[in-house]
Amino acid sequence: MLAGERMNENQIRDRLVEHGELLFKAPYEFVRFTKNDGADRLLNDLVAYPHAFVLASVMDRQIKAERAWLIPFRFLEKLGSFSMETLVQQSESNIQRLMSKPEPLHRFVEIMSACFFKAVQRIAEQYDSDASRIWQDKPSSATVVYRFLEFDGVGPKIATMGANILAREFKIEFSDHYSIDISADVHIRRVFWRLGLTPKEASVDQLIFRARGLHPKFPGLMDSPAWEIGRNWCRPKRCECDKCYMNDLCPSANKN
Repeated sequence: MLAGERMNENQIRDRLVEHGELLFKAPYEFVRFTKNDGADRLLNDLVAYPHAFVLASVMDRQIKAERAWLIPFRFLEKLGSFSMETLVQQSESNIQRLMSKPEPLHRFVEIMSACFFKAVQRIAEQYDSDASRIWQDKPSSATVVYRFLEFDGVGPKIATMGANILAREFKIEFSDHYSIDISADVHIRRVFWRLGLTPKEASVDQLIFRARGLHPKFPGLMDSPAWEIGRNWCRPKRCECDKCYMNDLCPSANKN
């Protein structure tokens, strides 16, 4: 890599990190996971319903995120309660019935109802029905990610996403942020490619390790700014480079 290219790469990294830190250090604001006020109130209540956040994370798989994060609220509507006491009493077959009727809550009802049931049982047995114990007492980021990975159906992407949301949005304190990786979603993949940080066809692992190399202390800090750029300005077919704060550094914007 030429000296000029390395300098530009460092400037890109520094600006992404700077914007990531602004978001990270901002005070807590009500998080909009869905377009449903009741669902979002449930997901934001980490005191009374920390399991709602965990169960929604488990459901966030192969469907639109907004639909997945609505599932706890749909259970609340059907059961009249979303307490752990109520959930633990549900059999696996009843969970599947609630997940499938009158309309399916997930694309893969059978698989995800089993994941939901097993997640409830794990929270009850491993955390004494208090999901907030997953992140209590200022644990390491690796510990929180590992605890998410213990849930059936949760892979590294969802595990690190959950840890990142807890740290970034809910201001949960961790002892470090080394193990919170960037999430390789379509927006972030596109932005990293257009910024010249990764090839267009980079694998998930390439993207993750690229972010680790750029900012080892907290790789996931670049997640929000890259997602914001991809969602708002750096779209697949139409870019609004003049509105993007990376405009002067982005090689794709300069080509355009």
